[in-house]
Amino acid sequence: QVEVVESGGGLVQPGGSLRLSCRVSGIIFGYATVHWFRQAPGKEREWVAKIIQNGRGDYIESVKGRFTISRDNRKETVYLQMNDLKFDDTAVYYCKADGVLGNYWGQGTQVTVSS
Repeated sequence: QVEVVESGGGLVQPGGSLRLSCRVSGIIFGYATVHWFRQAPGKEREWVAKIIQNGRGDYIESVKGRFTISRDNRKETVYLQMNDLKFDDTAVYYCKADGVLGNYWGQGTQVTVSS
């Protein structure tokens, strides 16, 4: 059974930092592309970042230079380091793992940027 579990969300002030974690089990993690999406209240879910097998990351323009995606294959975990957070980063953040047999979503973790 595949499980995707996000953690690390919370309340942070503008300019602050958070690190999200996405633990994936039940697939061959080393081969998986893992994505972060987010959905703000009243908005469509949007893609934020992804990391492919070789560790290369890609980002939506609005987070480039502030967010960094990384992976630890031994821990079967992908991280999203978020720095210089802005009000517009407030959203539920979701992880999606693209496995050989299918794509798997987590339940999301809330990130709130507020003063």
